[in-house]
Formats: sequence, structure tokens, C-alpha cells
Amino acid sequence: MLKNTLVHVVLLFTFTLSAQQTRRVVTLEEDWKFHKGEATNAETSDFDDAQWQTVSVPHDWAIYGPFDKEIDKQTVAITQNGETIPTEKTGRTGALPFTGTGWYRKNFNIDAADLNKKVLLLFEGAMSEPEVYLNGKKIGEWAYGYAYFYFNISDALLEGQNTLAVKLSNAEFSSRWYPGAGLYRPVSLIIKDPASIDQWGTTITTPVVTQEVAKVNIKTNFSSKNLSLKTTIYDAQNLVVAQQQTPVSYDQQFDQNLKVVKPSLWSPENPYLYKVVTQLYSGDDLKDEVATKFGIRSINYSAENGFQLNGETRKFKGVCLHHDLGPLGTAVNKAALRRQMQILKDLGCSAIRSAHNMPSFEQLELADEMGFLFLAESFDEWKKPKVKNGYNRFFDDYAEKDVVNLVRATRNHPSIVMWSTGNEVPDQYGSAGVKRALWLQNIFHREDPTRPVTVGMDQVKATMESGFGAILDIPGLNYRVHLYEEAYEKFPQGFILGSETASTVSSRGIYKFPVEKASMKEYPDFQSSSYDLEYCSWSNLPETDFMMQDDKPWVIGEFVWTGFDYLGEPTPYDTSWPSRSSYFGMIDLAGIPKDRYYLYRSRWNTEDETLHMLPHWNWEGREGKKTPVFVYTSYDRAELFVNGKSQGIRIKNDSTPQTRYRLMWNDVIYEPGTLKVVALDKNGKQAAEKTITTAGKPHQIILEADRKTITANGKDLSFVTVSVVDKNGNPCPTATNALKFKVTGKGNFKAVCNGDPTSLASFYEPQMKLFSGKLVVLVESTKNPGNLNLEVSGKQLKKATISITTL
Repeated sequence: MLKNTLVHVVLLFTFTLSAQQTRRVVTLEEDWKFHKGEATNAETSDFDDAQWQTVSVPHDWAIYGPFDKEIDKQTVAITQNGETIPTEKTGRTGALPFTGTGWYRKNFNIDAADLNKKVLLLFEGAMSEPEVYLNGKKIGEWAYGYAYFYFNISDALLEGQNTLAVKLSNAEFSSRWYPGAGLYRPVSLIIKDPASIDQWGTTITTPVVTQEVAKVNIKTNFSSKNLSLKTTIYDAQNLVVAQQQTPVSYDQQFDQNLKVVKPSLWSPENPYLYKVVTQLYSGDDLKDEVATKFGIRSINYSAENGFQLNGETRKFKGVCLHHDLGPLGTAVNKAALRRQMQILKDLGCSAIRSAHNMPSFEQLELADEMGFLFLAESFDEWKKPKVKNGYNRFFDDYAEKDVVNLVRATRNHPSIVMWSTGNEVPDQYGSAGVKRALWLQNIFHREDPTRPVTVGMDQVKATMESGFGAILDIPGLNYRVHLYEEAYEKFPQGFILGSETASTVSSRGIYKFPVEKASMKEYPDFQSSSYDLEYCSWSNLPETDFMMQDDKPWVIGEFVWTGFDYLGEPTPYDTSWPSRSSYFGMIDLAGIPKDRYYLYRSRWNTEDETLHMLPHWNWEGREGKKTPVFVYTSYDRAELFVNGKSQGIRIKNDSTPQTRYRLMWNDVIYEPGTLKVVALDKNGKQAAEKTITTAGKPHQIILEADRKTITANGKDLSFVTVSVVDKNGNPCPTATNALKFKVTGKGNFKAVCNGDPTSLASFYEPQMKLFSGKLVVLVESTKNPGNLNLEVSGKQLKKATISITTL
């Protein structure tokens, strides 16, 4: 148990080349050949792949579609959802063609001098069950599609051209959400001296952290003998703050302690990063050099103080995220991740849970740089299955190897503050599950003694009886808010984490009447209401969790399901078609915030004002009918006006969970015109206001880019939000116009998404209908600097053009 344990720092997995080129990292990104389907002898060097598709990696072969209800159709009872009778599920894994076999081939050259080097082949993610061949010979295989792994290929290389071939196999019934397909994360060669620092061989912690001084401990594992190590710490301005050189090692490991005076401590508010450069010498000969970013911070968990970062108690304001990036699928893209995380920053979110798998290196790098606390999760399954062909097939042979690689690859990130060994695993029942939980937790502790371990538990009663929950460092409860008090009394840790909360469902800009609380509510259009009163059978509305966070000091925070919508799991429309993506997100699949985003923002973002009103005010045919108005605001009171007539003042109060956190006018009678809310301070004076005006017919297209300048590297992205306004400039919230997109200049059309969970339109065709008045177009740079221009047009609409600079 890591209770009351000071947990230490962190490092970012990054290889940096020295001026002497002690090691090289070659990213195998371009000019891969890809084929979907079986291919006899595709592993051999002389195989003719000329007719195969040329792609860049990262690559997700399935995201291009088409959507098809027959793909991975499952007849199953989802026990996690409380189902007992099997039903046909058509969109559970996104209805995209991820199943089957795919082949990738890549030629690369090796100089004669490199044949005397140690060469590693690193895969950061391959979906799934990769079999890897080099020059016709199998050099290895792996199983888990989310795992990082590498092979030493030094003895299999040839001078000149080498041929790498990778076979991937995605079985049916192998996932509960859209897993993607292909080499969806980077592949690289690491070329270094045989006498070198081991792969993931550097461990940085800070056993002592105060405002005055920090002790930085650096353990460096290496190969060979009679070596010395020089270690230098640089601050963010690249100034040396500490240095040490030692010839003394023990069992192929150097163990150094360096002192940093008046350290700048890492936190979400101050994500300050230092850099360690470790240099391995044989005499005066530099053999290897690795540069690593890291942060200085301490963490502590206790019954007395809950979770503490740098000695200060705080609660997790977190979201769960699946790994797909909406219209990009699972192919990792740093620009898309950065946009996601900037939107979360504006929300006031301070924490992310990688659900339910190992995060990408890019996501962790951004979490370090931008300031997010991170719960790094490993598995959704252990030995007992949730789906027929899930990780249960590999658990015995691979679980320890996968955990070891996860920890060693990522343990130095300051953002990671806890590990998770699993999510809602069926092994929660019985003594065998308790032993598995302890076994996995002990592996994490062995590899990283500085961080605690949790499991997202949904069978809370069972874990109370079996002892499963009692052995965890941090008891994580998925929903089951009604059991929090009992769990707090029975579990020995003295605190509880909401490892998964809410599961509220909504569709952006869609409002249903009458306005009422409902569980698993379904409608003929397969949408959910954005009045934010609909939830799942196993869950609850957001306010129930808010009250737990605010009223119970022993509840140390929450991770909301989910931050963004994701492909697959279209609850409550699991059995409906077309419905192929989730409704859980505060933000839709296109990255456009829903109303619920502002409910959370009103409590999480304590720096900025929030004043958000719903619904829209275009309700032809509802004249004279009750149309409730909700306001999500950081103020505690406001007055509402319809066409200048006051609807009264509302003040947040404790009469119901909703009135404690929302301002609600339930008896507003709809009439076209202007809806205005005026937020009031505690003295009753106007502090802020917002208006919504009934819009006329769509007249003009409006474009707004998240970035007007991007990098000319052939993969950077700008996300352009497209909307329409009437002739007076009022947004048209119900517009569904069909639009076309054209990109000219130094860029390309990449993808488009409107956030509609029922849309079967391809993300990769330059045309799509607006959903609730909006959509997002992704444009991609080329490698040539200049300007790219996006033109958006539609029938009877004034078209628009936006220019993006690429540098």
C-alpha cells in the first residue's frame, strides 16, 4: 500500500541526438505499402507490392469506411450495462471495417558502418497481434494492440536495402469500442553504440521536494563494462542547474543524486519542465547520450489530506478519453491531440484518464507541457472475458510484459500520478480475481515504487466482500454513487476516487420535449436531448457527482465519462441503426462543445467567466408552448428576459441537485425574438449578459480556424469550424445545409465531421451536411511553405474562404 507515500517525478520519453551523433532515431513514416487482406509471401524481400496502396504511418486503415451495420455485428448481453438478454448490437465498434488482416511493407537503407551498431525497431502501437518480418525472416510478434514494444534487429540487418513487413490481424468480437486498425502510432529505428544506455533505461524521481531544494535521483541502466556517466540538468532556459559525473555503477546501473536549488515545481497551473542529459563514456570516448525532459513535483495520498500535489490538497477534475481522434480515427496526430487538450484546458479540466488502454507518447508529452494530471490505464480485460476475442486470450503470456513496457516507457512523465491495472474487469468476483489484482499491482510497484495503483470497479458490493477493493492503493468506483458511503466505511484506505462518473448522454444542439429526467431514453431520430437530464441505467446526472466532490472531503475527485464523444458504444442506441458513435461526451466527435461542457466549466474553470444559455431560440411551431430555459454560469444568480419581458430572477439553491448548480426557468413560453440572460453579482448588480436571437433563413457561411498558422511538415492540421448565419448575422442553430469544400495552395483537404452520431457520410469526402448548424473541416499542410486556402460553398448560400499560413 502506498498510503502516505511521497511520490516523485518524471520524464518525457525523448531521444535527442548529440553533435557527435552517438545515436540516431529514424522515424519510418513515409512510403509504406499497405494491403488489406491476406497476401501469400508478403513477408519476403522480393514480393511485388507495386500495386499496393502507398501510405504514411501513423495509419488507420478502417477509418475510411464505409460504415456498415454488418461489420462486427454482435449479439450479446453487455453485463457492464446490466443487460441479461442478448440483443443485436450493430454500432458497438463503430461499424467501420477494422476486422481482418492487413499488411504493411517498408524498405529502408542501412549503411555498412551501422552493421556494427545496436539497432532497435520500436513500435508505439500496432492494432493488432503484429507479426514482424525483416528481410523475409520473422523477428518477433506481439499481441496487445495498445502495447509499446521493440525488437533488437542488429543481427538481421543487411548492408543497403532492408525490407520490413508487418502483418496485423483484428479478430471479430475483440473490442467494446472502435479500436482502429493498422500501424496507428509511430514506428522507428534506434541506432546506437553497443555500449549504450538501455531502451527506457533512465528513471528520474525526486525523493525530496521543497520550495528551497529538490533532490533529483537518476538511475541509468546500460550495457557493457568500464563506463562512466556524466549527467547534467538544464532549466527551461537551457541553463545548467546541476551536474555530476561518476565512474561507479552497480549491476549495470548508475545511481546519482543531484541537487536543484529553488526548483520550479510542476503542476497543471505551472507545467515547468527541466531537461536531463545523460552521457555515457568509455574513457574520454562518448558512447551514448540521451536527453530527457522531466518535472519536479511530489504527490501524496492519505486519509487525512486526500490527494496532494506539492503538499497542497486538490481534487481531480478529470475526464476519460478513448484513443480515437474522431474523423482521424486512431492514427495519432499531435496537432489533433493538442486541440483536444486546449479545449479541455478551457473547460477547467485538470486530469485525463486513458480509457481503457495505454496512452500514446504524444498525449503524455502534451500532458507534461500543458499541465494535466494523468491516470495511465493498462487493460480493459484480464483473464475473464468481456468479449469473445479480447485481451483474455493473451493475459497469461503478455500481461507482465505489457505492464513492464508501459511503466518503463512512461514512468518519467510528471503528468502521470497513478496507474490503473484495469477497468470493470469481470475478475472482480472471487478469490482468483483478488490474486490477479495483487499480482498486477505488485508488478507496477516493482517497476515504479513512487506511484499508487487503482482499478475502475463497477461491482462494488462484490469487491467489498472479496477484499478486492481493500488491497488497492486507490479504490476507484465507476458510478455506484449510492455505494460511496458504504465503500468509504468498509474500505481501509480512507478515501475514494470517482474513476468513472456521470455517463450523461446528449446530442449537440438537439432538445427534446417535454423536458424531464430520463434513463436510457430513446427517440425516433436516435438522438439524445441536450437539456442534460438523460443518463444511463448504471449512472446518474452530473450534479450527483458534483455534490460528492463538494460535500465529501474523502472523495478525491472524478473522471467524467467522457470528455469527447468517440466511435462505437452508441448508448442508449446500441441496438439501433444508424447509430455508430457515443453520446457521452461533453464535446462532440467534431470537437465542438455541447451544452454540458459549460455546466462543468461553470464549476471547473475558476479563472474565467461562464455564462451559457440553452436551448437555441428557433422553434417554429412551438409558439405559445412551454420551452424551458437553462443557464450554466459561474455566477450564482441571473435574470431572464424574453423580448424584454422579465421571466424572473433565479438563484442557485440546495432544494434539488439541479437547482444547486443550474439556473432554470421551466415555464418560459416560446415566442420568436430575443432571449437574454443577465448575470447578477451578490449585490444584485449586472455582471454579464448574453443574448440569443431567433434566426432567419441561412444566408452566409462563416469560417473560424483554431490556428491560422501551421507547420509545413506534411502532417500539421488546422481545424476550421463552419457555421451559417442569416442575413443579419444571427447563427442558424438548426441548419442542415449540404456543403462542399475545396482546398488550394500549399495544403490538402484532410477530413470533415459534423458531430452527428447517426451520420453515415464519409469523413474523407469533401462534402457533408451541417448538424445543428455546424461542422468542422480539417486541412493539412504540405511540406512546402506558403498559404493554403479553404473554400466552403453551398446552394443559396454566400460562400466563404479562409487562408491558413504554412511555415
